Amino acid sequence: QVQLVESGGGLVQAGGSLRLSCTASGRTFSDYHMGWLRQAPGKEREFVARISRFGGSTYYADSVKGRFTISRDNAKNTVYLQMNNLKPEDTAVYYCAAKVPPNDYRYWGQGTQVTVSS
Repeated sequence: QVQLVESGGGLVQAGGSLRLSCTASGRTFSDYHMGWLRQAPGKEREFVARISRFGGSTYYADSVKGRFTISRDNAKNTVYLQMNNLKPEDTAVYYCAAKVPPNDYRYWGQGTQVTVSS
């Protein structure tokens, strides 16, 4: 079992930046690929970014490529999402999640709200 707790969300103006953090407990953090996903009101949850077990591989949704950066610190059991040049369409609840490929994401955090004002 893995417990995930996100933090760092908030209200920011368009063009601003936020850094989300997700801290894990319960199992060996480096056993898991980590991802960030988001869900806007009235929309399906969508993939944002993912990172491999030791950070050697990252992948981004086209909508955030070049603006968001995912990273992890296995010594701190934490994965980060640095979000720059935020846009109103980035407004959503952001979730971190853990998985062991090829399975889908199994463990989820409670989510943190990001609101970008125009």
